[in-house]
Amino acid sequence: MDANGTGRHYSNRVKYLTRLEQVPQLSGEETDRLKSVTDLYAFQANDYYLSLIDWNDPDDPIRRLVIPRIEELTDIGDLDASHEIDYTVARGVQHKYRRTVVLLVSRTCAAYCRFCFRKRLFMPGNDEAPLDVEPGLRYIAETPQVTNVLISGGDPLMLSTGKLEHIISRLSEIHHLRIIRIGTKVPGFNPYRILDDGRLHALIDRFSSRRLKIYVITHFTHPHELTEPAENAVGVLQRSGAICANQTSLLAGINDDPEILGELFTRLSWIGSPPYYMFQCRPTQGNAIFRVPLVKGHRIFQQALAKASDLGRRARYVMSHHSGKIEILGVDERCIYFRYHRAANHEDEGCFMIYRRDDRACWFDDLKPAESPGLRRVKTTGGREDGRHITEQISN
Repeated sequence: MDANGTGRHYSNRVKYLTRLEQVPQLSGEETDRLKSVTDLYAFQANDYYLSLIDWNDPDDPIRRLVIPRIEELTDIGDLDASHEIDYTVARGVQHKYRRTVVLLVSRTCAAYCRFCFRKRLFMPGNDEAPLDVEPGLRYIAETPQVTNVLISGGDPLMLSTGKLEHIISRLSEIHHLRIIRIGTKVPGFNPYRILDDGRLHALIDRFSSRRLKIYVITHFTHPHELTEPAENAVGVLQRSGAICANQTSLLAGINDDPEILGELFTRLSWIGSPPYYMFQCRPTQGNAIFRVPLVKGHRIFQQALAKASDLGRRARYVMSHHSGKIEILGVDERCIYFRYHRAANHEDEGCFMIYRRDDRACWFDDLKPAESPGLRRVKTTGGREDGRHITEQISN
């Protein structure tokens, strides 16, 4: 176990690589050229995940997910694109939505996605994810409106099972909590971390109960990640008592194709981790090469849903914006239609918004409200605790 509590001793079948020079399929010229990228943004992978790459295909989607590209340096953006700092109430504790707290518990991942929106956590000097989670546990215990905790990082399943058990045990003692979510890409990056650890299975079985449910939110991004070991890992989590669902990001050159996305959604439903959210890639520094315009993304998403099985159609296409989770509902010749699926400001919960269509726009902030002659902006606010439903029409 390393200083971060990383449970690598549960992954003996998998070798971790932290330098591009350790990847035999890359030439010395490539590793030299990409050094400026890895000097800025962390690289880590493992031999299992790298074995999924077709090294004869320079556009292989798994390669694009984990092997650095020089284009990561030719980008503007914000390392904290969703301004998580504004909702940080203690080190490693984010409280953006009334009933939900995010608890950062890990400083590492099984591999580092090149599009990661928290890549700042893995840069030198960053200490947002504390080794000591006690302040976060105290905050949750002292905040009775919180019913849902998302354990994140980094990747929680890169902690030792003992460390994870301590966190979940403490959370289980907080009686107003009803859901613990574990956000993880480990089933895709290193399924043997799950398959080989009976103590992890027992942990989930012990704490996922009628009163408190453990959800595992998997992060499968492309059908090539759904190998037999990965699917078996999801099955083990389910048999241990976890409820699984999947979230992914829409990524240029990786899954921005209705056939690929539809296959992903369908197969996820078959293995019992149906799609939950499909996120618009955030305007994080280094991510421009992965971003898909919203209009194109909506078209891809709708076509993918049409190709997916019924349970594969549960996904929502959203942006994790500073102000909340903004769902992209529809597009017509003039407008793009949005709704606050979740809102940081409770009064905005369910708000319906109309913005001018811009086929180049990749983020909410790139758009302008629909205030041209003949257009109306309709603001619908629902979901309040008193059940009221208020509609305000603003016309020019």
